[in-house]
Amino acid sequence: MVIELKSEQLRVQFNSFGGALSSIKDAEGLEYLWQGDATYWSGQAPVLFPICGSLREDTALYIDEKGEESQGKIPRHGLVRKKEFELVEQTDNSVTFAIEDDENSYQNYPYHFRLEITYILTGKTVWTQYKIFNKETSKVMPYFIGGHPGFNCPLLDDEVYEDYYLEFEKEETCSVPRPFPETGMLDFQDRSPWLEGQKELDLSYDLFSTDAVTLDELESRTIALRSRKHDKGLKVHFTEFPNLIIWSTLNKGPFIAFEPWSGLSTSLEEGDHLEDKKNVRLLEPGQVDQIGFDIEIF
Repeated sequence: MVIELKSEQLRVQFNSFGGALSSIKDAEGLEYLWQGDATYWSGQAPVLFPICGSLREDTALYIDEKGEESQGKIPRHGLVRKKEFELVEQTDNSVTFAIEDDENSYQNYPYHFRLEITYILTGKTVWTQYKIFNKETSKVMPYFIGGHPGFNCPLLDDEVYEDYYLEFEKEETCSVPRPFPETGMLDFQDRSPWLEGQKELDLSYDLFSTDAVTLDELESRTIALRSRKHDKGLKVHFTEFPNLIIWSTLNKGPFIAFEPWSGLSTSLEEGDHLEDKKNVRLLEPGQVDQIGFDIEIF
């Protein structure tokens, strides 16, 4: 099911499959959201839950209330991105989707949950709000959540990727952990300099020569994609998220993804219990958590 919202400046579409964004067009019909192409990446803007990134051998370990250990299999980026969501509510400028645990998810992630995603369109901004419910009566629920929107780059036909640059909210000096593309894991003890007192960074496919860039040291909470040839672009504001992932494909996909994540892929020094992982969010029984980000078109 496709739902469309309109403002004077934007026309935005959402798909109940995955509960995700599927199109962002401006008043002139210019498409900003990556439309998916299996040659590069068939996705568009998947919702990542209850993990972001990868686990070691896709395996999560749990300790139940009796102190007994069990394990489950959770694929890269979680359990909901290829599931049908329920349409909960639609207004003139918003839509809410929801999904709950099922038998298969419970076998691999033994928690009863409900995830609601509300999208709000205001002018040239698309707000994404995640609402996570722990439906358990006595178990604390460890989880991660994140967005993975991809954007067309270049935006116009007469441009190339290298005409674009990234603009950060603040001058940044930071390093990034070493990625392992074959497993999706990270080594936080082996870091490389990435920004040196910079607010801008020219875009190049060389940035992704070893995989996605994991930015866990940023002070900025806004990133912009800008062109050196015109004034069209976009910003992602991720104030509530500790991490930002920047990614494109090794085969020069004409897109870039800005991904606000509450957590990260498993690191080499971590174990496999979700509750012990970096940036884990622990939701008490019967409680609700909220976190969100927004995309601003210009």
